[in-house]
Amino acid sequence: MRFSHSLYNITFTMNMKSILTLALISQSFIGWTQTKNFIDQPFVETAAQVDTLITPDRIYLNILILEKDTKGKISVEELESKMESALKNLGIDTKKNLTLNDVASNFKKYFLKSQDVLKSKSYTLMVADAKIAGSVIIELEVLEISNVLLDRTEYSEIEHLKLILKSMAIRKAKKQAEYMVAPLNQKAGVAIHISDHSDNSVGRALSGRVPGIQIRGYSSVKRKEFKPADIEFEKIKVESSVFVKFKLEE
Repeated sequence: MRFSHSLYNITFTMNMKSILTLALISQSFIGWTQTKNFIDQPFVETAAQVDTLITPDRIYLNILILEKDTKGKISVEELESKMESALKNLGIDTKKNLTLNDVASNFKKYFLKSQDVLKSKSYTLMVADAKIAGSVIIELEVLEISNVLLDRTEYSEIEHLKLILKSMAIRKAKKQAEYMVAPLNQKAGVAIHISDHSDNSVGRALSGRVPGIQIRGYSSVKRKEFKPADIEFEKIKVESSVFVKFKLEE
C-alpha cells in the first residue's frame, strides 16, 4: 500500500507538470499568433509632437534670516515677526504659503569664548506671480532681510496640461497619417498601436533650481522709492510626443 501511494504521488506530480508545460506553450503560441497578426496587418506609422509655453503660477522663494545681517542688534525672532507682518500686509496667507525649513545656530563665536550665539532661520515662501515676488523682496529688504533666492517655479495644473497635449498629439498623428496615405487612395483606419514618447523629465526639471532673483546685502533706501517691475518669469515649456500605427484601409 505504501508503494502504491508513493507511485500515485509521482504520477500526479508528473501530470501536473505536464499540464503546466502545456499551458505555458499554449499561452506563448497565442501571444506569438497575436504578434504575428499585428505585424501582418497593413499599417501606416507616424510620429507627432506638440508643445506649449505656460506661465508658472507657483513661485518659490528661499528666505534666510540672519542675526549677523543686523550685527546681532535684532534677534531672529523679532525679524521673523516683522517678516510675517509684512507678508500679511501684502495679502499673503503665511500659514498656508510660508514654511520653516530649518533653524541653525552659529556656534563659532561660542567656541571662541564669546557670549554671542548668532542664529539663523530658513523659510520657503510660495507666491503666485512675479509681481508679488517683487513686492516681497522690496518689503523684506526694508526690514534688512535681504538673503532671498528664487528656488524654483512650477505650474499647478501641469499634469492636466500634459494629458491635453497627449490628445492633441494623437489628433495630429491621425491627420498626418491621412495626408500620407491619401495619394495611395487609401485611408488611415483605427489605431492598432500607440506609444507615448513624452519626456517625463519636464516635471522633474520644474522641481529643480532655476536661474532668477538673487539678492545679497541690504541698502538704506526707503520703501516708497521702489515698486515691483511689471515682469513675468520665464515660461515653462511642456511637450508631448507619440508614435501611432493606423490600420490601412482601402
